[in-house]
Amino acid sequence: MLNRARGMLSSAASLVTTATDGEEDSLDNMPENLQYGALYEKKEAVIDLLNEASECIDTAMEKISEAIR
Repeated sequence: MLNRARGMLSSAASLVTTATDGEEDSLDNMPENLQYGALYEKKEAVIDLLNEASECIDTAMEKISEAIR
């Protein structure tokens, strides 16, 4: 059961990484006249939240690995 949970978290980590990469690409390709506006700041906040989510998933995977040992 724990191995299955760890596998599901690994899949979630991949999805979050893909979403983060997409948001970063969108931010990097934003026209200069829109940079540092409300949309730009929103995208930065989303990237920060996705990075935090990724860290939480990594921590959960580590804790499950410890429990399996």
